[in-house]
Amino acid sequence: MAGAPERSVVQILNFSQQPVWDAPWRWQSVRREGGSGFVVNTAKGKRVMTNAHVVSWGRQVQVRRYQDPRPFQAEVDFIGHDCDLAVLRVRDESFFEGVDALEFGELPEVRSTVVTYGYPAGGEQISYTRGVVSRIELQTFVHVGNRSLLAVQTDAAINPGNSGGPVVQDDKVVGVAFQGVPGLENAGFFISPEVIRHFMKDISNGTYNGFPMAGIRLVPLQNPAYRKFLGLPEGSGQGARVDGIGDVPATRELLRADDVLLEAGGFPVGSDGTILYRGNRVAAGLPFQLAQHGETVPIKLLREKKEMTVELPVSVYEGDRAAGSQYDRPPRFFVRGGLVFTPLSQDYLRTIGRDLGDASTTDLVFELFYLRQEKPEAVRREPVVFVNVLAHPVNANFGARPRSLVDKINGIRIESIDDVIRAFEAGKGAQDVIEFVGKQGFECLQREEADAANAEILKTYGLTNDRRL
Repeated sequence: MAGAPERSVVQILNFSQQPVWDAPWRWQSVRREGGSGFVVNTAKGKRVMTNAHVVSWGRQVQVRRYQDPRPFQAEVDFIGHDCDLAVLRVRDESFFEGVDALEFGELPEVRSTVVTYGYPAGGEQISYTRGVVSRIELQTFVHVGNRSLLAVQTDAAINPGNSGGPVVQDDKVVGVAFQGVPGLENAGFFISPEVIRHFMKDISNGTYNGFPMAGIRLVPLQNPAYRKFLGLPEGSGQGARVDGIGDVPATRELLRADDVLLEAGGFPVGSDGTILYRGNRVAAGLPFQLAQHGETVPIKLLREKKEMTVELPVSVYEGDRAAGSQYDRPPRFFVRGGLVFTPLSQDYLRTIGRDLGDASTTDLVFELFYLRQEKPEAVRREPVVFVNVLAHPVNANFGARPRSLVDKINGIRIESIDDVIRAFEAGKGAQDVIEFVGKQGFECLQREEADAANAEILKTYGLTNDRRL
């Protein structure tokens, strides 16, 4: 294997099909998409590592070896959408005969040279791109959209199809190519060894949990007068202020707003909210991500001018899942009298755009992205949107506009799609009363007429069921 890592690099073909988020019972056409991967050793034997986005929504996944025209059938063994990594199992074990697993190296240094291997779009042969490491920091992972993990920037071209391919230094994998930045020339990003090792350790017990979050929002603490007021030593560049705490029970119990975070995981926290990690200034969230789900991270705080040390339990946080992109689970929905309801999500917003001049769209954007910070006590577990009307005489005069956020049905506050069903079933009057958030007001359906029309509406529009839960 030495000197020839390309023999372990794999071409991946994914035949994917994604849902239609504003018509949640439907699916888009099947698309053929390409990517790259490489052979690794796992607790279960040899597997193919790639990006999660390369194999997401896959109906069929095929892999091809270096210089071998034969396609082999593969399936996802483990997938981490938060870190954009996946491991594939190839059904025919002969695929791995004569193919060595690549070993992982350490985080490369800035200004060092790396080589990206893969199968970028526009050709069927393997491609090699040499580049220089230019920056190391926490980057937003585009695949999920609302998580930032440690990534490495390089001037090596990373094009569609390169995704999932290994980034190699001294014949060891030091990253996985995964994204570029539209409009930014000579810049691509690869996933760091720290993230890869975390993923591999996580799946070693047969279950993938994900990357934990502390739920702390830090802000810089660089005003000398304020630092003196809080009791920090004069001239010290250490300590950032806890400005807010998310809906994470362990963190809420142990930390308070206005605590000063001095150290995290043994790393001194700078006044700008960063730590020094292997010669790189990166966000202080990194030590919490290095831990596994359920572990603790030692932190040092300054509270009321007194230092204290706390072992902070960290875990995977799912409360903001809808604010990121969704994968591999089709959207939930419910149809009543031709009215279609589905959970609010980033994917749904993407289908309608973000026209902030539209009041209903503004309500949705605020609910999904900002309400959690401004009024955490008012956050709904799974906000529900009235997304569409399947036209029928029973709803001919229904005046509410699609894309409206549902507040209550028959007096019951709607926290999830399950509450929608429960609220309709609990109605006692002749009408079902549906109230909307903001200026959308309320509307009604005749209960008996809606019940009688439901089966006909489903048949007319080709739905096999009135719900997907």
